Amino acid sequence: MMQLLETHNVQNLKTPIRFQEYGVGIFKTIPTKSGIKKAIKKELVFIDGTLATTSKYICGGEKITLFESEKSATFERLKLDLEVLFEDETLAIIYKPAGILVSGNKFVTIANALTQNLKKSNESDAVKPQPIHRLDYPTSGLLLIGKTSAAISKLSKLFEDKEISKTYFAITIGKMKIKGVIDLPIDKKNAHTDFEVLKSVISERFEFLNLVKLHPKTGRKHQLRKHLLSIENPILGDKEYFLDDKILKGKGLFLHAATLAFVHPFTKEKISITKVLPKKFKKIFPDF
Repeated sequence: MMQLLETHNVQNLKTPIRFQEYGVGIFKTIPTKSGIKKAIKKELVFIDGTLATTSKYICGGEKITLFESEKSATFERLKLDLEVLFEDETLAIIYKPAGILVSGNKFVTIANALTQNLKKSNESDAVKPQPIHRLDYPTSGLLLIGKTSAAISKLSKLFEDKEISKTYFAITIGKMKIKGVIDLPIDKKNAHTDFEVLKSVISERFEFLNLVKLHPKTGRKHQLRKHLLSIENPILGDKEYFLDDKILKGKGLFLHAATLAFVHPFTKEKISITKVLPKKFKKIFPDF
């Protein structure tokens, strides 16, 4: 949301002057030349309703408005460097570390950090970049971002139509069969997960720990966590979906969204991006 802060009406001028010079001191809240340049860069200044540029000439009679962005102060202070694994004019794929919210009314979120980590799109329908799907707060992994309104709607449709393939890795607790399918409704909606155990190790505390590859065919909230608990093989470090006496504290959740694969909605090329397992996985399964 932008709020109008100040308005300035230009008097008649004998000779046109560049706005960069003219704009110094016209607003009470921005007394300096560098301040006016920053406000122009942040797209908070308009001349007759059009975004101002430093090189625009002021001739007289224009109405100049200064807006305040509710989020501008927030962005200045939020220093969150994100790893960008793929980016073009319409979309991006970034890595979300564990322990950060994707979006919401918190200060530190992936959504708030996108603008400073991605290049602004040159497409005519460019918008503030936004996540297309969500990952739980304790989950690490790949997140798909839309940078234009057309991309946001097309990518959302790909998710809806199950045309985006996602691969997750988890470390689970207990003895497990090598592969299988979990079909268990979540919130009265059908939910489907394929799993495959890649390796198991004997554990003194948990009996067995398994490195499991997961393919969710649906995208219900907490689907993988609920499904694995339902077969009594909960994810290591899960504080919400667990078996009594089998909680690991202090290491976070061992669930990682490793791969996103889909056909690019505009270029039609096949995109497949993978992010290697976090270090905490490799401590238990060093070969992966």
